Amino acid sequence: MREWWAVVRKDLAVEVRTRETLASLLLLGLLTLLVLSFAFDPTSELRPEAAPGALWVAVTFAGILGLGRSFTTERENDCLMGLLLSPIDRGSIYLAKVASNFVLMTTAQAGILPVFVLFFDVAATPALLGVAAAVLLGLFGLAALGSLFAAIAVRTRAREVMLPLLMLPLIVPLFIAGVSVTGKLLAGADFATVQPWLGSMLAIDVIFVVAGWLLFDAAVEE
Repeated sequence: MREWWAVVRKDLAVEVRTRETLASLLLLGLLTLLVLSFAFDPTSELRPEAAPGALWVAVTFAGILGLGRSFTTERENDCLMGLLLSPIDRGSIYLAKVASNFVLMTTAQAGILPVFVLFFDVAATPALLGVAAAVLLGLFGLAALGSLFAAIAVRTRAREVMLPLLMLPLIVPLFIAGVSVTGKLLAGADFATVQPWLGSMLAIDVIFVVAGWLLFDAAVEE
């Protein structure tokens, strides 16, 4: 447990000093929402229907950008090999990366969600708490899957292209569930209606974490 927390603390300390990943996540998410908000006329009836998709596109794009940087920094500074040679279980390294990536993405989304509410004229109702819960489940799934694939992609020459290609097909179920939950809640559905979708998102998260924990050792081998 102490070793796991040491890796998390190291990643967060580096981000506090540089603020590169968090700034990139926030900027990309805000720009995505800005562009998509201008794609629909403010008086159009399609605007409320497009809002859930716009939110999750911003969540996904910003998340993939942050995940790509999580291992790139380790590779560029030649820290990855030292981390792998340290007396820390590689499964613990994976879980630490998941935790640090999740914290960074959640922090960025805390700034993106209010802008989403403003740009798409979403009413401030208790339904937003359900939307926030769905976003957290989505971010955790992205962190779990992305931490594994980022470790694979960082060893390739085209890592900026490889990570989205690896991740996007597998996160489609998570994306669909997130859009469904967001759309139903913003349309006025009660929480019980979206519980099956939230349960599906939780199940996907568990599958991603278990698969990542089991495969991470093989993924980081030369």
